[in-house]
Amino acid sequence: MSIDSAVSAVPSDGGTRRVLRGAAFTGAAAVFVVFLAASSVPSPLYPIYQQQWHFSAWVLTLVFALYVVGLLGSLLVVGGLSDHLGRRPVLAAAIALEMVALVLFLTAGNVTVLAAARVLQGIATGAATTTLSATLVDLEPPHAPGRAGVVTSVAPLTGLALGALGSGALVEFGPAPTRLVYALLLGAMVPAAMVAALLPETSPRRPGAVASLRPRAALPPHLRADIVPVVPAMIAGWALAGLFLSLGPSVAAQLLGLRSHLVGGIVVTLLTGTGALTVAALRSRSASSLLAPSSALLGLGVLAALAGIVADLVWLCALGTVVAGVGLGASVLATFGTFARIARPHERGAVFASANIINYLGNSVPAVLGGIAVTALGLRTATEIYALAIVVIVSAAFLLRLNQLRTRGRAVAAPGE
Repeated sequence: MSIDSAVSAVPSDGGTRRVLRGAAFTGAAAVFVVFLAASSVPSPLYPIYQQQWHFSAWVLTLVFALYVVGLLGSLLVVGGLSDHLGRRPVLAAAIALEMVALVLFLTAGNVTVLAAARVLQGIATGAATTTLSATLVDLEPPHAPGRAGVVTSVAPLTGLALGALGSGALVEFGPAPTRLVYALLLGAMVPAAMVAALLPETSPRRPGAVASLRPRAALPPHLRADIVPVVPAMIAGWALAGLFLSLGPSVAAQLLGLRSHLVGGIVVTLLTGTGALTVAALRSRSASSLLAPSSALLGLGVLAALAGIVADLVWLCALGTVVAGVGLGASVLATFGTFARIARPHERGAVFASANIINYLGNSVPAVLGGIAVTALGLRTATEIYALAIVVIVSAAFLLRLNQLRTRGRAVAAPGE
């Protein structure tokens, strides 16, 4: 018996209903983490692929970006599909496609197959994360408003941290470094498929499924006033994550002399793991109160990490990364908390698709440009330029937020004047 049929069988038992919906909420969050873990697993492996197949830095970042191309295409085309077909069928299709991508990773013998696997993984991740974000909001416990926004914020960062750290550890200490981790992920997709099959359907079928496939990236007009101010912080935070996921292990190895593959995973985990812990610690804070502090911490952390690279001080790089991770976590909590709060039930799939489009454009475009800059200018110069560009963006986000607060303050004071 599926969870939704079980729930319908006990309509008078509110306690049982809450337990079943709570289990479904937890299951959806776990699947979210697994998908993002799978997406970060290749990061510590990139130097190995580069050594085995002899491709340049710009090809490395292109492979990284192809994942995001697939993801963005998925968000643009099927981002709102679960609002029409239901959450379960879209999630099930995403899991099936992810399994195909993992098989390609397992059998990859050249960069072409690796690129194809990343594209398919991007498509699957785009469909899954949008659907799961909407599902979590649908299943949010009535007694815990805001929990969906917290989980939607912490799950991606937790998944990225676990995937990178686990991959780095397996590469350093396990057999078959470019195979074992994908086999384990393939096994993890089996319980994920079971969760998808048992989830209660929270979005009834409604007309317009075919029309929803028309690529578009738009936000309902009534949401724009709340969302536009958070966009610079979204771009800056995910541009930083893109730097760490694509070039972080190379920076650690070539500029800081830390050549352990485990360190490559730790580099990513310091940023994203700290971000996840920050989300958990600040979950009770309002989204609006976090926007300005998160931008400031992002900028300060990036500057400290950059100073550590210039001075060849590993501890300063690590400290800066942790500070930036706090800023990233606060920024993600503020942005996704805003989206979860203002989106109406029938538009959640499309709204979260638009949010992820903004995030992943910020994640991919700078990473590709950074890879090209590495080839043209060298890793150190390219990293310095990338970091300074992020500081400029977060400074703009900080100033925009302060200006918004001043404008609102004057509006509140005006009636009493």
